[in-house]
Amino acid sequence: MPRASNHTNEFISAVQKVRTTWLVLVSKMTFKAILITLYILFLLLWTIRTNAQTKDSSRIKALDTVTHTAFDKEASQHPISLIKNGFIYAGKKTESIQLANTPADIANKSGRQVFAKVPGIFVYDMDGSGNQINISARGLDPHRGWEFNNRKDGILTNSDLYGYPASHYSAPLESIDRIEIVRGTGSLQYGAQFGGMVNYISKQGDTTRKISGETITSVGSYNLLSNYTSIGGKIGKFQYFAYNHIKFRNGYRQNEQTNSNAQSIQLSYAFKPNFIVKLDWSHSYYRYRLPGALTDSMFYANPKQATRSRNYYSPDIHIPSITLNWNIGNNTQVYAVFSAILGNRSSVMFDKPTNIRDTVNTVTNQYNNRQVDIDNYHSYTSEVKMVHRYTAFHQTHYFLAGIQYLNNDLHRRQLGVGTTGSDYDLTLVNPTWGRDIHFKTTNIALYMEHRWQLSKAFSLGAGLRYENGETNLSGTIVYYPGNQVPVSIPRNFALPGANFSLKTGRSTEIYGGIASAYHSMYLKDLLPGSTFERVDPNIKDAKGYNAELGFRGTHESWRWDLTSFALRYNNRFGTIAIIESNGNLITYKTNVGNSFTYGLETFVQKDWNLSAFSKLSIHTATAIFHGRYVSGNVKSGSNNINITGNRIESVPELISRNGLSYRYKTFTASILYSYTGASYADALNTKEPQKTTGAVGLVPSYGIIDLNIGFKPSASTVLKLSINNLTNKQYFTKRPSFYPGPGIWSSDGINGQISFALSF
Repeated sequence: MPRASNHTNEFISAVQKVRTTWLVLVSKMTFKAILITLYILFLLLWTIRTNAQTKDSSRIKALDTVTHTAFDKEASQHPISLIKNGFIYAGKKTESIQLANTPADIANKSGRQVFAKVPGIFVYDMDGSGNQINISARGLDPHRGWEFNNRKDGILTNSDLYGYPASHYSAPLESIDRIEIVRGTGSLQYGAQFGGMVNYISKQGDTTRKISGETITSVGSYNLLSNYTSIGGKIGKFQYFAYNHIKFRNGYRQNEQTNSNAQSIQLSYAFKPNFIVKLDWSHSYYRYRLPGALTDSMFYANPKQATRSRNYYSPDIHIPSITLNWNIGNNTQVYAVFSAILGNRSSVMFDKPTNIRDTVNTVTNQYNNRQVDIDNYHSYTSEVKMVHRYTAFHQTHYFLAGIQYLNNDLHRRQLGVGTTGSDYDLTLVNPTWGRDIHFKTTNIALYMEHRWQLSKAFSLGAGLRYENGETNLSGTIVYYPGNQVPVSIPRNFALPGANFSLKTGRSTEIYGGIASAYHSMYLKDLLPGSTFERVDPNIKDAKGYNAELGFRGTHESWRWDLTSFALRYNNRFGTIAIIESNGNLITYKTNVGNSFTYGLETFVQKDWNLSAFSKLSIHTATAIFHGRYVSGNVKSGSNNINITGNRIESVPELISRNGLSYRYKTFTASILYSYTGASYADALNTKEPQKTTGAVGLVPSYGIIDLNIGFKPSASTVLKLSINNLTNKQYFTKRPSFYPGPGIWSSDGINGQISFALSF
């Protein structure tokens, strides 16, 4: 497997091809983590010096403020406001990504480019078509972002928060104005996910006009063709916005193809200036033809090859919602949201290990039957919260309280015997499902948080979230006795948390906090895969905490956010081997151990105004991770192996994204180098790849170069060019153990696209 030093040589060679001296310096920096410590010492000393100068000269204060504002208007990433849309963000690690100012391949949802200035985001590049964004933070699982509380405009989009929290809803990024991220310490208000919250904020129509619109058309590699068209405006007290999006793309690999579409309609009416009602219906659909997993030998021989031609996956999700926004006087705001997630995710696959070929059966002269799986989601959420502002001891304080009620029914039908055909067909040749179950959850959460402004510089926050509910599992599993499956799972726990903020200068801040975190048992953790599996009747939900301490701010042309963090994850789920009284060896699904991850998240940006018309910017978003199991055992063959001290799977020790941007009038050019360190695919830290399937083994480190160019010839038109993976690096980001199939999934080689946007 390639080592970091070899990777550096590869990168330097690639850089020489594009003749960019700056990237050589950045690549050296990414492999010398000690520079991050120097950043911190330098910026701390600079801040102390700046504060001393600020006290001596009010004139310098004024200049600093003007400079900060000028740069901030062009910033593509910055912290979220302290109080916003019914959330208290003060004292928490937050980022707001303005997509209009972000040089990124939006049409294909390139995660490493969109989150280029958010340190520590792990991007799972399973599907270059960008059907979904698979991300995680602080060493968590990136599968469909399910360690995050996913929202759109504050509306929950996790398909089933307690049964299967993957976010199958997938809005086109052309429709998104900004992405807000809150790390795990904000969980008191939005939910108990370890990762935090990701909130996709939609664009709105031009409120100064009765009608306005935008159309964005993209064409590119692999027959990419997409179009996004929106219309919106404001007429008196009525405001509206709607869009339609369609996309077609073949894949980098053989037999890979995507068809997708998405729509949204948003209507709001201001009955009074202080009382607004908003209706929203959003929908996303895609059908993805999967090329199948590869073994290591297949990948290194030809990463474009496919092992499957008859596998399809398709989510179809609707999210209706009603939002009430009521300002009671000048100091109290009430938010009420009633929403649902309705739809399904369906698949038809020849679902076998990579070493079993999908070929015509010589006896029947037909392909073998495929497997059909269908999940139906009926998830309903009601949430009401109040934010009250008051003054005491000459300072302004905030109090937030809310209640959230969830009622979900995940209907899972699996192991259906499908047709022998090759197209997308969910028809069953046998009407009996191997698994036909309902996973029903009711849950009520009460939460409150108080923000005390104890002085002009120092504020303290504390809060509590209490959850009470129950999940009931019912149905049939043809190969398993029903009375041996857990049928009722109670939920009753409290999650406390606290944080603080200390303003060390006009535009610098030290912040930190700690909050409890929670991860419910997902349906996959409770379903035995065969008659040789058992589920521990005493299996527990995962619990732990997030803690962080950070320093962020701006000074003249510098911007930074430096954060140290710790994440404790107890009762992780897995399997062990046990011998029953009759001597049979079985796999036992249970809590296998605890883990602890700590690290440093560093974002630093420096800007230069070269002239009245030109600007140069350089940034690094680098994170160091140390993730280890502190206790636990997992099954290996017929034995249980102690994994204490092992690295957590899919947790690289370094993720670094480094960018250089240049702007001249309406022309922009940006180059990004993204490096991700090596990681393990399993808790046993298996280094040598599994030859038959490629499902375990080391995931090598990799570095990718992306180029984005933009030009705005007029106020209403924008032209963008993206070239992804400029050096055609052959790489993969993860070895999944379940969907979309165990083994290697090649990430895209060099590709490009051109987008033309027109507003009217």
